[in-house]
Amino acid sequence: EFFELLTLIQTGKVRPLPILLFGREFWNRVVNFDALAEEGVIAPHDLDLIHWSEDAQEAWDYVTRFYERNPHPERVQTAPPE
Repeated sequence: EFFELLTLIQTGKVRPLPILLFGREFWNRVVNFDALAEEGVIAPHDLDLIHWSEDAQEAWDYVTRFYERNPHPERVQTAPPE
C-alpha cells in the first residue's frame, strides 16, 4: 500500500497527504530508499513525501502542521523519475 500511495500522489490521482513511516532504522534496513532514487525507480524529490516518526505524538504533530499549512492541498503531478 505504501508504494501505491506514493504512485497515486506522484500521478496526481490523490491530493498530497502526510505519509508517515514509523521507525526510521527499521524502514531504512528493509527498503533502501536512496538506492531506489539512484536507480531511477523513484525521483529523489519523492523522498520528501515521506515523514519519519518515532512515536505517536511526533506523528500527530506533523499531521496537524501539514494540514495547517495545506488546508486543501491541490492535486499535483510530480515529474517522473529521471
